[in-house]
Amino acid sequence: MALRNNLAHWEAEAFGTELIEMTLGELLDRRADEIPDKEALVYHYPEFGLELRLNYRQYRDTVNQLAKGLLALGIKKGDHIAVWATNVPEWVFLELAVSKIGGVLVTINTNYRKAEIEYALKQGDIKALFLIEELRGFSYLNAIYEIAPELNQLSDPLGQELHSENLPRLKRVVLLGKEAKPGVLGYAHVTALAEQVSDAELKARQASVNVHDVVQMQYTSGTTGFPKAVMLTHYSLVNQSHIACSRGALTAQERYVTSMPFFHIAGSLGAIIYSLFLGSTLIPLIAFDPVKQLELFEKERGSFTFAVPTMLVAMLNHPRFAEFNLTSLKNIFTGATPVPVVLMEQIKERIGADCSIVFGLTETTGAITQSFYNDSFTLKSATVGLTIPHTEIKIVNPGTGETCQCGESGELWTRGYANMVGYYNMPDKTAETLDADGWLHTGDLAVMRPDGYINIAGRVKDMIIRGGENIYPAEIEAFLMRHPKIAEAQIVGLPDEFMGEEVCALIRLKPGETVSEDELRDHCKANIARHKVPKFFRFVEAFPLTASGKVQKFVLRNQLIKEMGLENVAGMKTA
Repeated sequence: MALRNNLAHWEAEAFGTELIEMTLGELLDRRADEIPDKEALVYHYPEFGLELRLNYRQYRDTVNQLAKGLLALGIKKGDHIAVWATNVPEWVFLELAVSKIGGVLVTINTNYRKAEIEYALKQGDIKALFLIEELRGFSYLNAIYEIAPELNQLSDPLGQELHSENLPRLKRVVLLGKEAKPGVLGYAHVTALAEQVSDAELKARQASVNVHDVVQMQYTSGTTGFPKAVMLTHYSLVNQSHIACSRGALTAQERYVTSMPFFHIAGSLGAIIYSLFLGSTLIPLIAFDPVKQLELFEKERGSFTFAVPTMLVAMLNHPRFAEFNLTSLKNIFTGATPVPVVLMEQIKERIGADCSIVFGLTETTGAITQSFYNDSFTLKSATVGLTIPHTEIKIVNPGTGETCQCGESGELWTRGYANMVGYYNMPDKTAETLDADGWLHTGDLAVMRPDGYINIAGRVKDMIIRGGENIYPAEIEAFLMRHPKIAEAQIVGLPDEFMGEEVCALIRLKPGETVSEDELRDHCKANIARHKVPKFFRFVEAFPLTASGKVQKFVLRNQLIKEMGLENVAGMKTA
């Protein structure tokens, strides 16, 4: 037990797990040497003409070819290479090839539009951009042509670098596609350049990479200001994989089906690097589709997945769910947002799989807490687990800065090997989040139990204060989702002149169900405290989501404020 004097402060413990000194490139090489003939990466999309099955030897060879192509293209150690794409195979190869040559992979949200990609390219000092042509009717390529019009005039993109007045650091744009486009290189052009670089040159560059070098920059969602690029190292990524897979009892035998976007920490780390660390088989979806994911579970005998709750809800509630044989699926990692108990119950009842709860954020390279695989269902359903090895956490009163007692709510702080290096080129923002003593202030409201297990009450900024009472949205959401007619519920606070804030419930019903506002209000009054009963109910068909599947509460709140004419209410919180 790492608690003292009933204070909500868990001191770091090893839990019998030692940290590893290894780069991502070394990890790939080791797996290819150990299990060269084992299936490593599978894309099963016959409907698109995409059938890819690589063993670990082929996986390394493909990555090495791209890495040598990048060297021939002039990518130097420390250069920033951005990727703006769905979960296509080239994304996987780029993550590992860039790491082998000491570059920094910058992950770009697939939902970005022109202003956002321009910001990232400038703020992130991007030297090379790899992108798909378009997504859902939005042309990524046209956006780049508009931001850097000189690109369209570049006659020899292989022999000439881009010189853009607006983007002076950007030198190469590479299209992940087969058709030639003005001013851009094709991905095949880059891999063909590998012939110009020897194995010895690649080996020498890889040998210069240090485990504590920054290897990735991942942009935060930017819901409260400009996105910030979180700097992560080989050391933190490899060790988070080691620790999370160990606590989750994952093995090399996993067939890992996932649609978590690769630009997100749960994709780039929780999919690509987890599977590489395990020496298992990764079976990605290009983008989330509930039927396609259910189909892959069946056809590829998927044993494990990492999915946020919205994805799991979409699969469980799909009309075709019962058509698929999911008996191979045994273990599910979920988290990134509070996981309703009723959802875990449905997964156990309808699939027969066990959930492991993972809680963390990009700034901590993923997990801060995680349940043990053999924790009881009651413990998993009631908490987000125990602190991970070699990590210290405490719960702090946001007003006084003092450590809370166990059972008291406060902001979760964490300190350990997995904390980010900082936000790229944002020292002031870094100092706001990562203090001088190494504590990272998460912005999450949490409670530590006497046994050290953690409950998450929500975000500090999402907490609703009604007439001086603190109200935690996650608690009301979990209660509402137990209603037999409700598929999903979200709670937001709306400004009120008298009470400060009032509770609004947004409800998505199960297919074919109907329920009145009065019926739900009476249900709440009979079962939860009066101050928690929503004043407003709204029924919706869908929720605005991030590309990683999280509900954008700030969007919901701002829409309701505009719809209800509350913009000028005194005391209104900003999103």
